[in-house]
Amino acid sequence: MMRKMNKLYIFLALSMIFFCEISQAQEKQTTEQQTIEEQPEETQSEASKAMDATATQWSFQFAYQWMPEYYEDQVNGEPRQPGLDNYVQLRVVAPIPLKSLTILPRITIRHYENVGNGKSGFGNTELFALIIPKITDWGTGRAGIGPLVTAPGDTDVAKDEWGYGFAATIVNNSGQWFYGLLFTQSWKSVDPKTLQPDQTSNVNPLGIAPFVNYRFGSSGFYLGTADMVALYDWNTKGFYLPLGFRFGKVLVGEKASWNFYGEYKTSAIYESWEGPAVKNSFRLNATYTMPVGKK
Repeated sequence: MMRKMNKLYIFLALSMIFFCEISQAQEKQTTEQQTIEEQPEETQSEASKAMDATATQWSFQFAYQWMPEYYEDQVNGEPRQPGLDNYVQLRVVAPIPLKSLTILPRITIRHYENVGNGKSGFGNTELFALIIPKITDWGTGRAGIGPLVTAPGDTDVAKDEWGYGFAATIVNNSGQWFYGLLFTQSWKSVDPKTLQPDQTSNVNPLGIAPFVNYRFGSSGFYLGTADMVALYDWNTKGFYLPLGFRFGKVLVGEKASWNFYGEYKTSAIYESWEGPAVKNSFRLNATYTMPVGKK
């Protein structure tokens, strides 16, 4: 256990050092970028940026997710296993604006709790770097793709394995609407020859996360979809689709912004899915964003 936790701490420490190096180099890169290229004719509003994880800005997200109930139906003749009770999440985005593209490294750390057995621990830490070329950034939206890595977590609440893959996204802002799509695909870092008899490959489920938000004028309030990640299991052909909504408030400041929201989520399609299916899920979130170049 200690060796696993030490590996996680080393991974997190290296990630923090990486972000610090980004911070030191960022001011010089930003100044150079501003003198090289003109701004697009259309620009994204500050309120929209506060909800946009792909905007060129520092972002610090703090969230608490509570999942008190899961569906208890039958799966392959056996009772469906419930998931974990809750988790606390920290997500940091550290932008690297360059001459011809922007790189958005993002690290996500979660600490889970299982009230039923009293066990808790860190989940699989996720790090990916979204690469957005200037040609795919049209001012009010953008598209990008980049590598994805997941580190081993505590075996009481997560998988004890490394994962490697990629993530891609496309987002757009039109009037009061902000919408987009994110998808991820990763593979387990194992030798296929050592897979267990009940495993057919080392591929993880495909994750598809669509979202739509609508802002109510200049009030700062908005209504949108919850953090819905649909999953497709390539091995079992199972499909899982959560459904939910969020209501939030964006506070735009001169140099930074806050995004506060609460959301509710349940499972809409889960009959063919062999994993847990949440019945009621609630989230409280606070995100602090600082656009690059603002002081």
